[in-house]
Amino acid sequence: MAAIPLTPEQINALSRELPAWSLLNGKLHRELRFSDFVAAFGFMTQVALVAEAMGHHPEWSNVWNRVVVDLTTHDTGGLSDLDLELARRIDALAAEGAGR
Repeated sequence: MAAIPLTPEQINALSRELPAWSLLNGKLHRELRFSDFVAAFGFMTQVALVAEAMGHHPEWSNVWNRVVVDLTTHDTGGLSDLDLELARRIDALAAEGAGR
């Protein structure tokens, strides 16, 4: 699936559409905390399956109960519709599994 860059208007609307996310260094950024390492790693596994199916992969890290996610589309040099969709799906998974 080809990525479609977000317009400046779409980028400005992100804070309303994705309130748990922020813009950091031109990327969508979110930090989640879980009860322990297993819960955090389980969440990452769920996201990995979604990301692989989309063909769009996050920049992320995990330390014990914390998962940090940054989304950008290297092919477009910025944010795209793929980042927006992956963020929505990450939010849905977090809501199901208590990521905060």
